[in-house]
Amino acid sequence: MPATQKPMRYGHTEGHTDVCFDDSGSCIVTCGSDGDVRIWEDLDDDDPKSINVGEKAYSCALKNGKLVTAVSNNTVQVHTFPEGVPDGILTRFTTNANHVVFNGDGAKIAAGSSDFLVKVVDVKDCSQQKTFRGHDAPVLSLSFDPKDIYLASASCDGSVRVWQISDQTCAVSWPLLQKCNDVINAKSICRLAWQPKSGKLLAVPVDKSVKLYRRETWSNQFDLSDNFISQTLNIVTWSPCGQYLAAGSINGLIIVWNVETKDCLERVKHEKGYAVCGLAWHPTCGQIAYTDAEGNLGLLENVCDHNGKASSSKVSSRVEKDYNDLFDGDDTSNAGDFLNDNAVETPSFSKGIINDDEDDDNLMLASGRPRQRSHILEDDENSVDVTMLKTGSGLLKEEEEDDQAGGIHNLPLVTSHRPFYDGPMPTPRQKPFQSGSTPLHLTHRFMVWNSVGIIRCYNDEQDNAIDVEFHDTSIHHATHLSNTLNYTVADLSHEAILLACESTDELASKLHCLHFSSWDSSKEWIVDMPQNEDVEAICLGQGWAAAASSALLLRLFTIGGVQKEVFSLLGPVVSMAGHGEQLLIVYHRGTGFDGDQCLGVQLLELGKEKKQILYGDPLPLTRKSYLVWVGFSAEGTPCYVDSEGIVRMLNRGFGNTWTPVCNTREHCKGKSDHYWVVGIHENPQQLRCIPCKGSRFPPTLPRPAVAILSFKLPYCQIATEKGQMEEQFWRSVMFHNHLDYLAKNGYEYEESTKNQAIKEQQELLMKMLALSCKLEREFRCVELADLMTQNAVNLAIKYASRSRRLILAQRLSELAAEKAAELAATQVEQDKEEEEDFRKKLNAGYSNTATEWSQPSLGNQVEEDEEDTGEVNDVEEKPEIRKHGAVTSGSQGRVNPFKISANSKEPAISVNSRSANILDNMNKSSRKSLVLNRGTNNEKSPVIKPLVPKPKSKQASAASYFQKRTSQDDKTEEVKEQNPKSSSSETPAVCPQNTENQRPKTGFQMWLEENRSNILSDNPDFVDEADIIKEGMIRFRALSTDERKAWATKGKGEAASDGVGAKKRKRVVDESHETENQKEKAKENLNSPKKQKPLDLSTNQRLSTFAFKQE
Repeated sequence: MPATQKPMRYGHTEGHTDVCFDDSGSCIVTCGSDGDVRIWEDLDDDDPKSINVGEKAYSCALKNGKLVTAVSNNTVQVHTFPEGVPDGILTRFTTNANHVVFNGDGAKIAAGSSDFLVKVVDVKDCSQQKTFRGHDAPVLSLSFDPKDIYLASASCDGSVRVWQISDQTCAVSWPLLQKCNDVINAKSICRLAWQPKSGKLLAVPVDKSVKLYRRETWSNQFDLSDNFISQTLNIVTWSPCGQYLAAGSINGLIIVWNVETKDCLERVKHEKGYAVCGLAWHPTCGQIAYTDAEGNLGLLENVCDHNGKASSSKVSSRVEKDYNDLFDGDDTSNAGDFLNDNAVETPSFSKGIINDDEDDDNLMLASGRPRQRSHILEDDENSVDVTMLKTGSGLLKEEEEDDQAGGIHNLPLVTSHRPFYDGPMPTPRQKPFQSGSTPLHLTHRFMVWNSVGIIRCYNDEQDNAIDVEFHDTSIHHATHLSNTLNYTVADLSHEAILLACESTDELASKLHCLHFSSWDSSKEWIVDMPQNEDVEAICLGQGWAAAASSALLLRLFTIGGVQKEVFSLLGPVVSMAGHGEQLLIVYHRGTGFDGDQCLGVQLLELGKEKKQILYGDPLPLTRKSYLVWVGFSAEGTPCYVDSEGIVRMLNRGFGNTWTPVCNTREHCKGKSDHYWVVGIHENPQQLRCIPCKGSRFPPTLPRPAVAILSFKLPYCQIATEKGQMEEQFWRSVMFHNHLDYLAKNGYEYEESTKNQAIKEQQELLMKMLALSCKLEREFRCVELADLMTQNAVNLAIKYASRSRRLILAQRLSELAAEKAAELAATQVEQDKEEEEDFRKKLNAGYSNTATEWSQPSLGNQVEEDEEDTGEVNDVEEKPEIRKHGAVTSGSQGRVNPFKISANSKEPAISVNSRSANILDNMNKSSRKSLVLNRGTNNEKSPVIKPLVPKPKSKQASAASYFQKRTSQDDKTEEVKEQNPKSSSSETPAVCPQNTENQRPKTGFQMWLEENRSNILSDNPDFVDEADIIKEGMIRFRALSTDERKAWATKGKGEAASDGVGAKKRKRVVDESHETENQKEKAKENLNSPKKQKPLDLSTNQRLSTFAFKQE
């Protein structure tokens, strides 16, 4: 049977470590560079006894209840075992000892030091010492002859010596090793070993082989090697029976040979390549404990069969090879476990999976003899074909020949007697657990640690009790409870303490609630579960408690003890969590394979309207991981953590998907360190957890300190400025989704928090847009603008214009118009019935609370005024104008959601047209309506004259004349007059009296007005203003130079006269007089289109004017 490896675990801090077993093999003892000796009951012992022996411990040996250590203070010390009481100093050196070993009966120890000396000391009488001199460099390792006649030593001087203990003379010396000046520079620590019992052979690891020397003759009997040894061997150890020899290399390969047959029986490869520096064989069974140079402890089990057989199924090892070939590139670290003869005897979950950590895929296992290359779990050109595996013909013949040649194996024809299953193996199901609790087998453990408080359980010889501690003592004082019923799970909320225990032969499983927030005197209630039904998971919410049982039932109770709904679970429960009205249930959907768990999640809301949010959706986990924590953020968003340290949160803004928000492993210093999560906060963004050195959970004493980690979404190229801002933006969006959830469910929240989040997000978008502009990524700029609010888009338009990116500014204007139209459509649906109420609210001063609500009734007022005048525009109405009734100011981002245009002077313009902008999709309204509106509103708003454009280049001229003429600007002016307060607090309003003389016309615009009718008659299919302008430009350029100059001069002259008229109109104060003038001018403009001038600048014209004005 191939050896099975258990996952490596943290033993000591990084550095040299040593390992040994006690006499009975019941404990593993390790020492390391942290100066501690740790006593492990088994590899899964999460609370090993620790004895501090000094600053650093280089080597340890254990026999007859005496623990001997070589320590950095140049001494060899003795402690009692297992008490760990200091029992004196055996010997001292002038520098530190590197290795210490016991002889066979434990009466003497040998120690080798960096001062070139070897000493043999009597344990009971340390004055009885013998010193061996002869090495010319630090001593690396020592080994006692089982018969106590010889002592072997290896040194940095390159020699391996055998000393006669009685007279301290050197019997033989072999120059086998590479010379060096110190242990830290040695290529190998050369831990040699005598064969147990007989002492017949001395094994010395030399380069890539093990040399075996015969006793007395000191001849090299033979070497043990293997094709897969690629680096120097570091250490050897014998099995207690003396039949097998194990060796570890500096790149993490452990190999076991049968010394009689010289066959290689086992190979275990440490993929991370850490040097094996400690190796110990269990005194009674086939276990090998090993440590690496990074301080980790590992264990191999079932290394050899004690009947003298090697791994019991060679065909099985070949199937492993076939399995790996089928799933090339996949993680096959556990193939040895799944495919060996006792695959059905899967290790218990608590030891095999629950304590599994990141090292579970560091080792790769295979077995077989050297010439059978297919036995190693690596692809090579000699892989065995599948059909050969099935028939077994060629390979089995080879095995029979081997057996006849004197091998000890005699395998039956496995293929003929038993079918093989070489597919994925099922994963043992994770046991139910309570989030924030530590394992049940500990005598002192946390039953729960959450944002409310801590519940500790003490179950030892002195006491069996429960302590409850609240973070905020104003909720309740600390409580001490007796634990006579042996409660195993607990939960804690602001209202109650909930406890549950398993059933016994005499007693039923119980649910016990201490309702400390109750206003009456009865503050406890207990419910017994039906027979054969155990409570497996519990949780508390606001006003309710829930218990999931082994009968696949979930039972709901009020906090006062009234039984409520009972429903069936979709599978065996794993864990539950409650927050407010929300209940989160994680359960087993089915059986996972190859180390993966198959979990599902239900999310229910238990308020007045009981409903299910997640209907048993699959719960995503990292590969080969399991669930370790599930709960809610302080704001009520479901979250969970898996064993790989990935924290995931429910993204309510993206279809209730799960998004990874933090990887706690990135914050761990050592690979065996973990963070134990106790709480999550979205505002501020904090992951509250406890750092655990070399463990998955903290001890109860000393009291653990809580650390705060930051969140980071796993976005690409996070080191770049673009990647950082993208991650920050989407993290901000996701961590403020809870505000929408709270608003939707009627909870209170601070409006300032949401406003601050929106501001932060818009700032990030603007920064990303500016970065994209610099990188000439204009298409990306439009994509970013699509995520912006209306005001931010207007800022983006301004930025694009200032950056002389007119095409981008035009595209952003189109996008702004689309956003305005979408907003208008939604507002029309919501507010049709509330127009009258809304007008009252606006008059009462509510207009400045939100920009899109500023003018809901103005559009209808304009329409009524148009109907009263009875005036008909020249061009008949286009039906598609109804879709774009939004009126938005480029500088203020305002919307008129109720405007549905009547007749239009201009052709209909599509929102998607290339040259459309935020103000260009609106039709002219009657001049009379404007006058009437002005007459009914006060005119005390601040008046700031618009910038007068002075084009100084063709590009600047294009910016001004490339805009379409619309009279929707009148509507914008109406909006500004209606809302003087809003206008003054945002961008400056344009003076309404100056609407006719906002900007000078270029010669081309004047020419285009006169020749528009000709262009339209020649091209009746033109519906877009951009097409008319393009055709006009072509015709204008065809004119002679003199004609063009004449038109240009004409345009300048008219601009001057407009400026004079503007000054005169500014002095007009009388409103009724102004009203008459406006009426007359409106009629003139309707009847003579050639003299008509646009009433306002479009957004881009004003922005480009601002960007390109002369200094």
